[in-house]
Amino acid sequence: MAETAEHPAYPVGLRLAGRRVVVLGGGQVAQRRLPALIAAGADITLISPSATPSVDVMAETGEITWIKRRYEDGDLADTWYVLVATTDAAANAAASAEAERTRTWCVRADDAEAATAWTPATGRDAGVTVAVLTGHDPRRSASVRDAIVEGLRDGSIAAPVHRTRAPFVALVGGGPGDPDLITVRGRRLLAEADVVIADRLGPRDLLDELPPHVEVIDAAKIPYGRFMAQEAINNALIEHAKAGKSVVRLKGGDPFVFGRGMEEAQALAVEGISCTVVPGISSSISVPGAAGIPVTHRGVAHEFTVVSGHVAPDDPRSLVDWASLAKLTGTLVILMGVDKIGKIAEALIAHGKSPDTPLALVQEGTTATQRRVDATLATVAETVKAEEVRPPAVIVIGEVVTEGPDKLVK
Repeated sequence: MAETAEHPAYPVGLRLAGRRVVVLGGGQVAQRRLPALIAAGADITLISPSATPSVDVMAETGEITWIKRRYEDGDLADTWYVLVATTDAAANAAASAEAERTRTWCVRADDAEAATAWTPATGRDAGVTVAVLTGHDPRRSASVRDAIVEGLRDGSIAAPVHRTRAPFVALVGGGPGDPDLITVRGRRLLAEADVVIADRLGPRDLLDELPPHVEVIDAAKIPYGRFMAQEAINNALIEHAKAGKSVVRLKGGDPFVFGRGMEEAQALAVEGISCTVVPGISSSISVPGAAGIPVTHRGVAHEFTVVSGHVAPDDPRSLVDWASLAKLTGTLVILMGVDKIGKIAEALIAHGKSPDTPLALVQEGTTATQRRVDATLATVAETVKAEEVRPPAVIVIGEVVTEGPDKLVK
């Protein structure tokens, strides 16, 4: 905390839930500050003749009350906290004077020295709120805040939980493979876990960062016995949850995009165990993007379809309407289809797709071993064999394959 010439600011956390807060001015300052006040549960009144479109939406949705006029003396009655952010210097001074009379903590966007409170640079992670004040250097405040929050997120700043916390079960989407592409929430829950049940396609590098006491279970190596693989995983989740442990089921991509996440959530629900679902970045979008392929592109593709290719088109278990897919003009993304791509290509061509339709296979996308192999529907079967393309690989079919950052927008 930086000091003023004589006295330092006294740091305090205001609990504003249900308490009246007044914001004067509906411009960019209000637009930045209002979301945090809304999140704090404050009863917010905005007084301003105009507002930005974003602030207008907050009023329309009932998050704030908007009085469409200029500030008037008496507007701060029964107010706990006021943010003065108008472009009218006289109104700002008058509101500040009223706040002084009514002993209302007042932040001034135009004149920090005339204010009775300052807004710190604030960040949050893992239930920790970081607030930094450095006097009259807001950029320095923001830099210090960012460094601390990043340290909490990557573990370089330790913030262990010493109070007892309730056990939990979380189905966490780990993203396409690059450990940096897991969500902040997913990474935080990993750091709080007692047990992690991990898929082969999850971001494996994150497992090395876990504390020694965390039990890491490879889902591929759970003894199945008389159970199917998925049943065994469900049982492991239930067993550890009932033992009172915090459990993370770490999956590749997103739990609900061909990840069997709903099966696990349903199995837990039958046992009366609730779970948190943390969405992940799906490989169906991120892997093509990492290889320079947009799944949609203006003038080229107005839609994309994601399909599981784990069973061939002629397999009676297939639920995919390949005839309809062949008629679409957009992008087709196939997951888990490397070993079936020959039959898939044949089916698409048989139902009218041009054999010359461009296609790309992106193997181990977003990782250090990522590689892209291009082909057409007519040549893909022999290309996969010749190039020894192996799972995991995302297959992209359509004209977007020929696009790239070096191409002009159509």
